[in-house]
Amino acid sequence: MILERLESLPVGSFQYKLLLVTGLGWLFDSMDTGLISFILPILAKEWSLTPAQVGWIGSVGLIGMALGAVLAGTLADRIGRKKVFTITVLLYSLSTGMCALAWSYESLLFFRFLVGFGLGGELPVAATLMSEYAPAHLRGRFIVLLESFWGVGWLVAACISYLAIPAFGWQIAFVIGTLPALYVFLIRLHMPESVRYLISKNRIEEAKDIIRSLEAKLHVESRPFDAELSEAEREQPKNRAGLSVLWSKPYRLRTVMLWLAWFGIVFSYYGIFMWLPSIVYSQGFAVVKTFEYVLIMTLAQLPGYYAAAWLVEVIGRKYTLSLFLLLSGVCSFFFGNAGDAGTLLAWGAAMSFFNLGAWGVIYTYTPEMYPTAMRALGSGWAAGFGRIGGMLAPMLVGVMLGQGFGMNTVFLMFASVFVIISAVVIGLGKESKQKTLEELEGAFQA
Repeated sequence: MILERLESLPVGSFQYKLLLVTGLGWLFDSMDTGLISFILPILAKEWSLTPAQVGWIGSVGLIGMALGAVLAGTLADRIGRKKVFTITVLLYSLSTGMCALAWSYESLLFFRFLVGFGLGGELPVAATLMSEYAPAHLRGRFIVLLESFWGVGWLVAACISYLAIPAFGWQIAFVIGTLPALYVFLIRLHMPESVRYLISKNRIEEAKDIIRSLEAKLHVESRPFDAELSEAEREQPKNRAGLSVLWSKPYRLRTVMLWLAWFGIVFSYYGIFMWLPSIVYSQGFAVVKTFEYVLIMTLAQLPGYYAAAWLVEVIGRKYTLSLFLLLSGVCSFFFGNAGDAGTLLAWGAAMSFFNLGAWGVIYTYTPEMYPTAMRALGSGWAAGFGRIGGMLAPMLVGVMLGQGFGMNTVFLMFASVFVIISAVVIGLGKESKQKTLEELEGAFQA
C-alpha cells in the first residue's frame, strides 16, 4: 500500500519545498534562454552577424535540447530522476559560463549546444518527478505552478539585461548564468528520488523509507506497511521501455497528439520569443526601451500561468490547452500586424499570457499520458521531437527576414501553427484531470 500512503499524504511543506527546488531549476533554465534572446541584438551588431547567423545561435541550443530531452528521459527511467536532474543542471550551468569566454562565432555555437543539452534534459525530468509526487486532485495545478517559474526566469533575464548588459557588456549575463551550479547542492539535500520509480525498479524498502520520512515531516502518524503490495504496485512495469513502445497500440494516438502539440508550441515559442527583442528593436526603439517593452510583455506570462493553473482542475487539461493555443494564435497574428507601440505592447502581452499558460498545461499533460516505467522516456521524446520545431523556427525567421518578408507574414505563419495544434489536441487528446497516475493508466488501457 505504498502508493496509497503516498497519495493520502496531506499537502504541506514537503510538496511546496519540492515545487521550489524543481521550480528553481526551471527558473534558471528560463533565465538562460531569456539572456541569449536579449544578447542576440547586441551580439549581432558587435560581431556583424547576418540574420541567418543569429538564427543559428538560437537554433543550435535547440538541437542540444532535443538530444538532451531524449537521452535524459531515457536515462531517468533507468538510473533515476534525481541523478539525471542533478547532472543536467550542472552541465548547463558550467556551459553557460563558458559562453562568456567565447572567442568566435563558432566557439559560441559549440557552448550554446552544450547549454541546450543540459536544459533539454532537465525540463522533462523535473516535470516527471513533480507529477509523481503531487497528489492527484492538485497535480495539474502543481505542474503549471512549476512551469510558472519559467516566467519568473524570463523576468530575471530581462532585469539582468536591462541593468547589467548596458553597463558591463553581454559577457556579464553569461557569468551570472553560472550561478545555478551552486544549486546542485540544494538538489542533493532536499530532493528525494521518485517513489514510483523505486517501485518500478523493485526497490521497495527504499520507497518505504521515503514514505516514512515524508509522513514524519508532514506530522502523519506512521504505521507498519502491509506485507503484500497492492495490485497497482505489483503491476508497475519492471522492464525497460524503448522507443517502439511509444508507438504500440495503447500509446500510439497519444504519442501522435503529444509530438505534434510539442512541435507546434516549441516552433512558435522559440520562433517568436528568441527574436522578440530583435523584432522590437527593429521597430526603431533603443536597446534600453526594447528591454523595457519586452519586460512588460514578459510580466504578462505570470497571470497566464496562474489562470491555466486554475483552469486545468476546472475544465481539464485538454480543453485548457486547446483554448490557450487557439488564443495564442489570435494574439500572435495581431502582434505581427501592430502599427504602433501601444498596439504592439498590448498584443505582445496577451500573446505572452496565453502562450506561456499553454506551456504550463502541456508540461502537466504529457507525463500523465504514460505509465511510470516509460513516463520520463515518453515525456523526453515528446519534448525532444518538439525541439526540432525549435531548431527550425529561429533559422526560418532569420531566412524570411533576410529574404524581405514582413513581420505580418512571419506571424501569420505562427498563428496558423497555433490554430492547427489546437485542433489536434481537441481532436486526439483525452482528459486526465482528478485521477491518480495509476487510474489513468487503467482508463487508457481499457
